[in-house]
Amino acid sequence: MDAISHPTTAARARSPGEVVRLARTTQRITLQDLGARCGYSASTLSRLERGKQPLRDVVVLRRLAEELGIPPELLGIAPGGHGLAGSGSGASAGMPARVRADLDAGGGEGPVRRRELLAGFAGLTAGAALPGRDALAASSGREELARAVEGVLYGTRSVAGQPLPLPALRAAVVAAGRDYQGAGYRRLAAGLPSLITTAAATREAATGADRASAETLLAETYTLASHLLVKVNDDGPALVAADRAVQAAERGDDPLVLAASRRGVAAALRRTGRREAAQALVITAAEAIEPARQASAEHLAVYGSLLCTAAYTAAADGNRSAATDLIGAAAAVAGRLGVDADFRHTSFGPTNVAVYQVGIAQVLGDCGSAIQHARTVHPAALPTSERRGRYWVDVARAYHQWGKPERCLRALLVAERAAPADVRYRPPVHRMTVALLRGPGRLPGLREFAGRIGVRG
Repeated sequence: MDAISHPTTAARARSPGEVVRLARTTQRITLQDLGARCGYSASTLSRLERGKQPLRDVVVLRRLAEELGIPPELLGIAPGGHGLAGSGSGASAGMPARVRADLDAGGGEGPVRRRELLAGFAGLTAGAALPGRDALAASSGREELARAVEGVLYGTRSVAGQPLPLPALRAAVVAAGRDYQGAGYRRLAAGLPSLITTAAATREAATGADRASAETLLAETYTLASHLLVKVNDDGPALVAADRAVQAAERGDDPLVLAASRRGVAAALRRTGRREAAQALVITAAEAIEPARQASAEHLAVYGSLLCTAAYTAAADGNRSAATDLIGAAAAVAGRLGVDADFRHTSFGPTNVAVYQVGIAQVLGDCGSAIQHARTVHPAALPTSERRGRYWVDVARAYHQWGKPERCLRALLVAERAAPADVRYRPPVHRMTVALLRGPGRLPGLREFAGRIGVRG
């Protein structure tokens, strides 16, 4: 019998944190995986589950209920509503929403009702996907983007590839990289299948020194595919594409492309819960290309981007000390580079390091620090639309986690202007939008924004 369906265990599940822990362990979801879904660090979730940090924010509770399929009543929030269970309509609109620390507080039938809900909870959480998640993917079009690339990765989509002269293939790969950095994800997805097969055909036809150059271009193409799949949260295929990039880069002739491809594998590993492996890989990749005193700008940019990825991975694993040290090292490299530019499609520079500091603080649960870092950023200095969109989405996530819906929406609207595709296709944006739609009060412009990005509340 599952622990959560056992009547004795159920009767003891009195606090929201305990309910979340039982729901998570019943579904065999790790703290790291749940944190990746919700935008919180594993250490923050652990503190919430153990009662070391109060779990009272309705936005956080609804997010956890949605991700774990928990009946809202079990967390003391109203089912289908916006406030607390039993709060009524006369509650002060300006009062911060709180939930009861003890689920048994209230009327005499409350404990009986909650035990009934707990007893039936295991059946409610047995489904592999939450209601509405597939519908969100379909309405936003992100599933279409992923399938375009998946078909080539897995051989289910036949696309004829003809070899090209290396300069022509190199120009096509550079153009695809610009599509990604310009947040032109639909155009990139449309062109990637034929670009992958063309690059593979060119590699097969190449001989001598040209063969290694063709392998390098194929690796860059697979890395772009992995980046796009990460954007739409298609993590399994993203890992496949990243691994193929590494295999091609190892046969290629450019150590910086190999390092960048290993960074792609690390990102995919982190997102699938294998953070230790991700951290080991990205640190090893960075050590392999540690720059000398007279390193080129491209070398510094790739090395610095690896340090940023390592810092973010440490933060996602709840390792605050390592994250601080690594992002500090990245800042030193950015200081050596001295410019914000898009060398090797990294967008690395002092401003992008500050953007990573926003994301790192948010993942660690330090919303106030995230916003403090955000205030030091001049988005116009970021060299690509993708980075500017990422910055504003990270700001929105910090405000959302902090329980400031108006500012969250404001950041999302700016992100939409900076990089429309970043808000249309990214699942974290959709989850925030759904939470805002279900939240208390009406935010001007929210429903129109939701309609533009394909989200129905």
